[in-house]
Amino acid sequence: MPADTKNLMLFAGRSHPELAEEVAKHLDVALTPQSVYDFANGEIFVRFEESVRGSDAFVIQSHCAPINKWLVEQLIMVDTLKRASAKRITVIMPFYAYSRQDKKHRGREPISARLIADLFKTAGANRIMTVDLHTAQIQGFFDGPVDHLFAQHLLAEYVNDKYGDADITVVSPDSGRTKLAEKWADHLGGRPIAFIHKTRDPLRPNEVVANRVVGEVKGRTCVVIDDMVDTGSTIAKAVRQMLDEGAVDVIIAATHGVLSNQATDLLADSGAREVIVTNTLPIPAEKRFPKLTVLSIAPLLAKAIHEVFEDGSVTSLFDGDA
Repeated sequence: MPADTKNLMLFAGRSHPELAEEVAKHLDVALTPQSVYDFANGEIFVRFEESVRGSDAFVIQSHCAPINKWLVEQLIMVDTLKRASAKRITVIMPFYAYSRQDKKHRGREPISARLIADLFKTAGANRIMTVDLHTAQIQGFFDGPVDHLFAQHLLAEYVNDKYGDADITVVSPDSGRTKLAEKWADHLGGRPIAFIHKTRDPLRPNEVVANRVVGEVKGRTCVVIDDMVDTGSTIAKAVRQMLDEGAVDVIIAATHGVLSNQATDLLADSGAREVIVTNTLPIPAEKRFPKLTVLSIAPLLAKAIHEVFEDGSVTSLFDGDA
């Protein structure tokens, strides 16, 4: 191969093979064959079956449960590529592990989101690509380019196509996401927004103590937006609150369907008309329910990979809104 010829190679961890295969199909490339297995004590071994020397390597892995296993597997894959002389290594983590630990709430706490960035930098990553970070400042934790992709267009287009004729109010799950709600409201044609004022006890994770809706929801179709749905308890309470205050329908739209513990049951019984997520994380059959809609993020990831490989503009994928 001539020295000036670029070579895109796509590598996938074992956490979400369906997404990786779909991305490969959109890019019209084959996933690089590899030998990956666990030793008896849980250690992970990785070997790629083809030469990666001089390649533009893209390593995709979704950080789902067991999250630490898949995180370490991706780190080992990056280290393997570095030691095999890949020219550039881009880490694709559709869901950024530990993103909620982006600051210290009290003394003697970690900033784990920064640690993740440091680990990938040490392993040999040149670039990170991710979707809808919990907070945008996480981009600054990594000493190198970070492509922060947005699922808003995908989710909002679906909502607009299906519910565009309704009287929609875009609802932020807390006061901190009102800016995102405003973007959604503009995308849906200038809709009003509301937000849920909630109180948390820092000693009780994943649990809201009290909340109330600020804004007009009576007689309206409420679209609750968020970056992730984890245990589902917070969003289920929010749905009940809006229905109690007279909302006609409640639709939940979130990028990452973590769906831990009893989330599936809580969401199915919440009273929401539809729950819309993307496939940044695998959602197995046992976590699916009739009201759940899963949209594919693969076309967006493939376009972003193509732009990075061709030294194009990732920002252009979002009409400059990035």
